[in-house]
Amino acid sequence: MDFARQLLKALEVPHTREERAPSDLQFVSSDDLLPVPIEERTWTAFSYVAFWTSTSINVGTWMITSSMIVMGMSWWQAWLTIWIGYGVMTPFVVLLGRPGAVFHVTFPVVNRASFGIFGSLWCVFNRAAMACIWYGVQSSIGGSCVLVMLRAIWPSVNNIPNSMPLSSGTNTRDFMCFLIFWVISLPFIWPPVHTIRHFFTFKTIVSPIACLIFMIWCIVKAKGVGPIVKQPATIHGSELAWAMVSSVGICLSNLITLTTNAPDFGSRAKTPSAPVISQLLSIPLSYGLVCLFGVIVSSSSQTIYGEVIWSPVDLLGMFLDDNPSPATRFGVWFIAFSLIIAQVGGNICANSVSAGCDLTALFPRFINIRRGGYISAIVGLVMCPWNLVSSSSRFSSYMSAYSVFLSAIAGVMATEYWFVRKGHYNVADFYVTRKGSWYWYNYGFNPRAYAAYVAGIAINVVGFAGDTGRPVPAAATHIFDLSFFTGFGIASIVYYTLSRMFPVPGAADRFEEIDVSGYEEKMASCDEDTKSKDDSTEKESSTV
Repeated sequence: MDFARQLLKALEVPHTREERAPSDLQFVSSDDLLPVPIEERTWTAFSYVAFWTSTSINVGTWMITSSMIVMGMSWWQAWLTIWIGYGVMTPFVVLLGRPGAVFHVTFPVVNRASFGIFGSLWCVFNRAAMACIWYGVQSSIGGSCVLVMLRAIWPSVNNIPNSMPLSSGTNTRDFMCFLIFWVISLPFIWPPVHTIRHFFTFKTIVSPIACLIFMIWCIVKAKGVGPIVKQPATIHGSELAWAMVSSVGICLSNLITLTTNAPDFGSRAKTPSAPVISQLLSIPLSYGLVCLFGVIVSSSSQTIYGEVIWSPVDLLGMFLDDNPSPATRFGVWFIAFSLIIAQVGGNICANSVSAGCDLTALFPRFINIRRGGYISAIVGLVMCPWNLVSSSSRFSSYMSAYSVFLSAIAGVMATEYWFVRKGHYNVADFYVTRKGSWYWYNYGFNPRAYAAYVAGIAINVVGFAGDTGRPVPAAATHIFDLSFFTGFGIASIVYYTLSRMFPVPGAADRFEEIDVSGYEEKMASCDEDTKSKDDSTEKESSTV
């Protein structure tokens, strides 16, 4: 029994700020759940520009336009849709990240304001589970980038004999490359969140240069931009309109995870205004440019190889066929290396940090953001992501349905902050389980939030069934195409209505971003008192 106690004690996360927390309950409070200290609020406006520029450059974003052109759009219609999709989503990123930027708390804590101290755990668990799954999927894509890079150095890598059984779903070569990428990613999980902005700055320099080189290389190789940019649309009228609406939904689904956990990065803002204009400009601009690179490169590939190659990784691999020159091999190596950096950065910001913040809220006594990040990496490995993707033709449909659940959560959170409590927070009550505290509601659960959450999901259930292949009415399909707006909107309306009928503690009449508990001032005062006591003790010791 003593050994078990000692083991549990050894596994506990060191709580350096534990004595300053307003509650000593370790299952609701930890260093990573408390407001970010002033010295760690280091993200400036440029940090957010670098963050979104680096986040937008990945294989998934590169290929997102392909589905739109396959639907029958012209390239410029697809590109316009990209701008509309990400342009519409950007204000939601700013709105949902605002509590983090003002009060410097992460997504799990912000979620407590609307769902309750314990009610938030379900939302946090969902977000953590999906972050772990996506970590593995993105690592699998990163492994394919590693294969291309290694082939550029040692062509014989492509001929490594397979010693793995067919049931594994992979082969020795591909698994080796996946494992290399997985190991490369591990050191980037270690740094604290407020310091990884330097990595995003590096990625912002390297990755766009590689994308530009890749595009120019393909244009020169094809002696032009290829036929896709001259290809007219094959759909018109209402069919085109609904195709554009559906494609806007794809853009929203691609960004919904980072929108929901926007407080995680907003909490590191040096000033509340730092994430506002910087994100409003950088998100649509960066995603629009990356998708444009993807269209031009893929169009050029049709001239070069007689078929459209939408995946940049596959196209780079084809460059290495038929005895490439040393210059070609170096160019492929550099671009593949940049794609690896891009995948690592995307995995860290969208999945590792998010999973770390969420798992911290689930097990604050034993998990911090760093440990949570490594847990997501381990889950991403043992889940065999190559099997998940290759064995299910409907994998993308199921994953896109993820936005249905998150949009309902986002609708409740946004309405809670902007329209119910109108910027009023009681930060101290985020860390107590006392009856009468703002976020205790009914035994730690807010039934208003869950009623709104279910309503936001319910309106999209029939359309989701149709997305998985079942016959449903056309109206349900169109509603599902707008799943983010319908889920967000219904959840918002229901939550606001219920909050007016059954007022929550702290509901305000006018908008003012203020912490009524004065938490930060109290903590600053405690710091000064502690420092004064330490100075007095030091003087007494020196006198003696």
